[in-house]
Amino acid sequence: MDFEILGAIRDIETIAAGRALRQFRRLRRRYGPGYWRKRKGTATVRLVDGTVRQAEVHWYEVHGIGRREFKIKFPLLD
Repeated sequence: MDFEILGAIRDIETIAAGRALRQFRRLRRRYGPGYWRKRKGTATVRLVDGTVRQAEVHWYEVHGIGRREFKIKFPLLD
């Protein structure tokens, strides 16, 4: 991850869940079984160069394992 999430993630939505995920088999093999969800939300992030910005963050999540593989999809312009 080339950024750090500062504070809480807001406006969380589920994008896809279960077998509808393109990466379902890979996630299950790597992290274990469960009802995987791809989620998105808005968070304040610190980028590698030290700037702090609002961004849309995507990740995968499953009960009992937690959140995995965070990505910034859209840095929001201030």
